[in-house]
Amino acid sequence: MAASTLLSTDIVTPRDRAPQWCEWVSSHFGGLQSDLYGDTEFDGHMASSQAGDVILTRLEANRHRVVRTASMVRTSDVAYLKIVAPWQGSALVQQQGREACARDGAWVIYDTTGTYQVGNPERVDHLIVMVPKEGVAERGLRFDGAMATRLGASGISRVALETMRNTYLELPNMSAAAAQGAGELIKQLVKLSLMELAGQDTGVSQREALRDRIRAYVQQHLRDPSLSVDAIARALNCSRRHLYNAFGGEGESIAGYIQRLRLQACIRDLQQGGPHARPITDIALSWGFGNPSHFSRVFRDHTGKSPSEFRGS
Repeated sequence: MAASTLLSTDIVTPRDRAPQWCEWVSSHFGGLQSDLYGDTEFDGHMASSQAGDVILTRLEANRHRVVRTASMVRTSDVAYLKIVAPWQGSALVQQQGREACARDGAWVIYDTTGTYQVGNPERVDHLIVMVPKEGVAERGLRFDGAMATRLGASGISRVALETMRNTYLELPNMSAAAAQGAGELIKQLVKLSLMELAGQDTGVSQREALRDRIRAYVQQHLRDPSLSVDAIARALNCSRRHLYNAFGGEGESIAGYIQRLRLQACIRDLQQGGPHARPITDIALSWGFGNPSHFSRVFRDHTGKSPSEFRGS
């Protein structure tokens, strides 16, 4: 049976949870800075196991960001390729001047031997996989251009995603030998995914890159009431048609994506009760809803309750 490491803020007093979490993240992932978007309340859980030399961690936590600085890179001992594959929530990875956003059904890979930043702007349930870099990279193969890239939608990268998830879930039932074999399989599938990515169609990669830029822009400007398809098109220097084409197949429009993120943010703020709870209108306006009546209407459509009913439930 594969050994597991369990860490939970449930055993920590509320006021000490945030600093304890930051310490755990830094220790477990080999040196990271964390911040909680200014939040004062936090809870998080990590459960980690190994499949040979591949480390798989399930991380469930409130919104937070992590940063790996140049000084942290220099003090690191082991070189890993790191993968974040969300079950719930999203992860926005920035490295080497690129950025990619993953949700359920996708994964993003990045390199711990370089600086990077990962934003988790909502509560998350992520699978994080650390693969020794030497187990994937071979002489003559360069994957630098694949870092901060989204994979997993189809092909071998989809097989890799399901294998990583299933391996994590089944590790408690595996012998040490079986776990090591599963780790070797993960390394091989990750390598094949990167090789497939290197030869993929340029049009597809450009469309995915634009889609990730759209998501990143929306995340950064979510509180701006003037955020719109036209504003995004101007900022990214492309046409509305290109935006719509890039976002095709996502199951929602760009406007629907913006509204969903704003509603999720308002829901989080409404769940913060107590004597210092903010007025509902202030929350709505702070997340870009310019009309309180419109906010109440779309909130009820999304949750089945009015904002005041939701806060009181």
